[in-house]
Amino acid sequence: MTIPRRDPRRERIARNRCHPEHDVVLTEQEHDGASAAEWTGPNGLRRRDPRQVGFIGPNGIKRIDRSGAQQSATLGTRATRTTAAAATKRHVEIESPAFMVAVVPDMAGGRLSSHDRDLLGLARQLADADGNSPGAVLAIVMGPHKESQWGDAGVDRLMAFEDSAFDGYSPEARLAALEAVEREMAPRYWLLPDASTGGADLGRRLAARLGERPATGVWSIEPTSGTSTGWQCTARGGAGSLDIQRPLARIVLAVEECAEPVDETRHAARPLALSQPLPRLLGRIDDQGRVPVDPAGIALAEAEFILSAGNGVKDWEGFHHAARVLGATEGASRVVVDDGFMARDRQVGATGTWVTARVYVAVGISGAIQHLQGIQRCDKVVAINKDPDCDMIKRADLSVIGDAGDILSALVARVEQEREEQRDAA
Repeated sequence: MTIPRRDPRRERIARNRCHPEHDVVLTEQEHDGASAAEWTGPNGLRRRDPRQVGFIGPNGIKRIDRSGAQQSATLGTRATRTTAAAATKRHVEIESPAFMVAVVPDMAGGRLSSHDRDLLGLARQLADADGNSPGAVLAIVMGPHKESQWGDAGVDRLMAFEDSAFDGYSPEARLAALEAVEREMAPRYWLLPDASTGGADLGRRLAARLGERPATGVWSIEPTSGTSTGWQCTARGGAGSLDIQRPLARIVLAVEECAEPVDETRHAARPLALSQPLPRLLGRIDDQGRVPVDPAGIALAEAEFILSAGNGVKDWEGFHHAARVLGATEGASRVVVDDGFMARDRQVGATGTWVTARVYVAVGISGAIQHLQGIQRCDKVVAINKDPDCDMIKRADLSVIGDAGDILSALVARVEQEREEQRDAA
């Protein structure tokens, strides 16, 4: 019989975060399969470290990670996480699907948004319900796009319409393309995002054209009576004040977080085309382009590109100039707002405004826990800071170490140079 041996010295070092060998011992324990949060006390009882990140106390509340150590130690760098996840994903290829579930993502900015990925996760639930006769998720994209990770998002078939008729606001052309897909493939379900960026309008137009009553505001689905033959959905009604349950309609307009996005499988995403090309699409709407909007007038909660200032910004005239040149909406940390450099409605964070920007640039912001909570749903975070060990650097997807004023000046000069060269070439 093997008698487990304890090393009291190592256990003391593991509990003492100030000990110079603390990190080394924790690494050794992880390699040995032991947990640094638990150990055996002198009386034989298991003891737990209440200061350990992730510790759940007697009230059921999980300890908050204020340093970013949990994100760094548990998940590693973003590149490492992506590589590891890609290596472990199971490849799925459906040769002869029993039916199609058509998804029309909004593709705001030319890429799949979090709402689009949630919608694809919902489509996978419908397609994979019957394991003996699985269906395929068909993604229909109209106009130019920049997305390449279709398989990781759960797409089995990809139909892309790249005709110039789909550029800009073109509901009639898009509706005609969806009608052509309906005539040739007759998908079992149509899924569109119930969002103001396009899906809500297009989904209702499609329902009216096909004579279907759509299910709008859907946030969850479940099999009827525990079977996969029928589905019922729960939708939001009464301006979000009540939930409505009804049989799942053929055309579904789902809200954000309607399902978990696909992250454990990689699908084939085979290109698919109609047997007959679309006729020339002539719409009655003349799209004259987007109306210029002053970024300073956009509310932080609706902004897609935010340049946010922290205590590390000293040249405020240069910061405002950079925001104008980049076309970004200005934000700020609480310290900057309290000091009077920015208005209160520009404050980002748990005590200010929770933002969902596609790009968030944090200039001279150290990364207090309240600020990190407010930007947790941003797609890409760029940090500019002198301190390479601050929490914002650990959270960021891209970090630039250096003086904020110098980096912003160089960035503005580069952007202005690029624009000047484009004007000369034109």
